[in-house]
Formats: sequence, C-alpha cells, structure tokens
Amino acid sequence: MASFNPHKIGNKLKRQSEHLKTKKLKESTKRDERLKRRRTEDKNPKARLERRAKNVPATIDSKRTWDEATADDEAEGRLGVSVDILNPKRRKVEETPVVEETSDDVAEDEADVDDEDAADEIDSMLDSDSDNEDAETPNALKSIPDPDSERAESEAPSLASAATDLDLTPEILMQRFPGLFNPPDKEPKVLVTTSLNSTLHYEAELLTTLFPNSSYIRRTAHFHSYKYSVREISAYAASRDYTTVIVLMEERKKVKGLDIVHLPDGPMFHFSISNWVEGKKIPGHGNPTNHFPELILNGFKTSLGVLSAHLFKSLFPPRPEIHGRQVVTLHNQRDYIFVRRHRYVFRDKRGTEKSIQGADGKPMKGVEEIRAGLQELGPRFTLKLRRVDRGIQRASGQEWTWKAGEEKVRTRFSL
Repeated sequence: MASFNPHKIGNKLKRQSEHLKTKKLKESTKRDERLKRRRTEDKNPKARLERRAKNVPATIDSKRTWDEATADDEAEGRLGVSVDILNPKRRKVEETPVVEETSDDVAEDEADVDDEDAADEIDSMLDSDSDNEDAETPNALKSIPDPDSERAESEAPSLASAATDLDLTPEILMQRFPGLFNPPDKEPKVLVTTSLNSTLHYEAELLTTLFPNSSYIRRTAHFHSYKYSVREISAYAASRDYTTVIVLMEERKKVKGLDIVHLPDGPMFHFSISNWVEGKKIPGHGNPTNHFPELILNGFKTSLGVLSAHLFKSLFPPRPEIHGRQVVTLHNQRDYIFVRRHRYVFRDKRGTEKSIQGADGKPMKGVEEIRAGLQELGPRFTLKLRRVDRGIQRASGQEWTWKAGEEKVRTRFSL
C-alpha cells in the first residue's frame, strides 16, 4: 500500500488541517524528547557537557585556513601572508638564565637607589624654563586648539592587549615599522581633517570626540585658494607635535573612507567605511564625556593585523581614565573591523538573569551577583583595510594592497 501524502490532497481545507496535525505532532515529539533529555541530564551532568561539546556549530571562523609560510616569508615579514603569529604553538619560548644576586649586590643596589633619590630631590628644587618656553611658542601653534595637558593619569594600564597580545610581535615588524612599535615619548595628538571640498564637517567633529587629544581643521573650499596635499598637511602637523593625521573621505555627501597617517614619515593606512551611524540615531544612546577611554583590540592575529592593531593603539593614550567608564572596542572579524564605543556600569544581578560565564561556559567565581550594563555612545561604523603605504600617499610605494581575487577562498582572511 502506498504511503499517504497530505500534500496531494485535492481539497484545500483538508490539506491545511492535515498539515496542522503533522506540524503539531512534530512539535510535541520534539518537546517530549527535550524534556526527557533534560531529566536525564539533571541526573547525569556529564552527559550534558558531552552533548554541548558535540553541538558546537561549524562557522566560517572555525574553518579558517592559514597559509604555509616559508622561511623567506618570516624573515622578510611579508604582510600578505595569512599566518597566525600569536599562536603559542608557533612561538619558540627561549628561557633566559636567572642570575641570583648575593646579599652584597642587593645592599649596593639599595645604596645606589638612595643616592639617586636624594639627587632627584635636589634637582626638583631648581627653577625650570617653562616660562621661557611658553614665550617662544609660535603664533601658528597658538591658533590650533590645544587639548588639556593637565590631566591626572590613571594608575590602571590600557586594556589594549586584553584580547590581542601585542607583546608577541615579530622582531622583523618592529624593525620595518619602528615608529609604530617603539614606545612613544609623548601623548598621542591627532589632527582630523577631510577631503577637498568636503561637507562632512559634523562627522569630522564626531571623530574628535572619539579620539582623545584631537582637533579638527577644515580644508579650504575656496575656488582660488591653494589646495594643500596630504603630504603638506602631514609636514605641517609633524612640526606642531601631532602624532597622527586622520583624513575623512567623502562620496556623494556620505562617509566613504578613512585615511590614517602615522607621523612623521608614515606608514599610511587606507580604510573604507560602511554602516556609519551617528550616536544620536542609536536607540537608548548616551552622551560621551571627554575622559580618556579604555581600548579593547580583538581578533588581530596575522602580521598585518598586529600592525593595524598597533596603529589603533597609537591613537589612544596608554593610561585611560577609569572613572569615566568609557571603552572603545575594535573587533576584527573576517577582515571587517567593527568600531563601537560604550559606557559601562556594574550593578546587582536581577533574579531573572543568569550569572556571568567565562570562555569555558562555566560561571565565573567571585562575580555571581554582579552584572555589567552597557550603553552605546556612538558613533558606530565598520572599517575594512584597503591599502598600506610605505610612506605618505601612493607615490611612496605600497606595503600591502587589497585584491578582490584573494577573497574567492571564503575561509582565508588577511587580518
């Protein structure tokens, strides 16, 4: 006897009723199986852990493929090679011998420290030449709004390496880009401008609220005026103690790209921008303050990714102001960098909420009754790296260029 197929019933009403019966039967069967599995796993928690370990979804990120780097690629530090340089299996840990100090050496070191402290106290009583330096400040520098330099430094270091460990940087990258990897001797100072004849003045002002110690200067729009190039603007900014120049690009009166120049000699990064949303258009948004934010960099694994992470790290002061409770997150996923800014608050856990779980899926000890609330401040946007110039602008040569053909393999990423 042939099996009954409800889809071949001629009468529409009967076909619908049979479909509802079949659907309810499937739902009730799945519910019974789910409740039965829950009762069984309550008696045997180990079975629940085994089931969850098997039910991990297979995503493109989990299927990510890496390139097999040759010795020449690692020696030259090529940016186009997709190699996980932060993988602990690829790093060679070199143990350095620890020399034990004798008691006599320790006593001599303590005596030297006491002498240095005494000398510092004597030097601190000498007069400084700060008044003379203020008198010699050029008028052109006074015309630029200077950020407040008398901020109280926080004792907490920046959280830039919380997700991406920037200390594990290959030496070849540090040699090729010493300006990005060497510790800065001054606070970051950012000059924000736009492309020629741009109308994105409000959007550029929003970027000054995102990057601390930044100021916006409009590029001239007069027809008969001189059009300064990015190279000339960079030279102007470098002579006035700026560390970075950011150029906001426009297309059809909308934000299209972002060029970041690391002063004084580059490199220069070109990003495209998508999904630009102002803070006031975000539901339930908050108003940002002028506190130095914390920085979270997540998902940068390759040489090009670590280089980009150091670029973003150079835009923010190394010591944030914790009492401002602001955090800027740059999350890299599939070569798209999602930029978000939030304000956080710690509050008591409600009765209907679950406890905070760690990366292993287990509740974290010590914070069972605490939850963190987030309020987005904006602006939010998405960046995609397109080109890295060796110096300033295209004529200086390219370290890396995005190519559309490389994205045919969906499981290979550059950052």
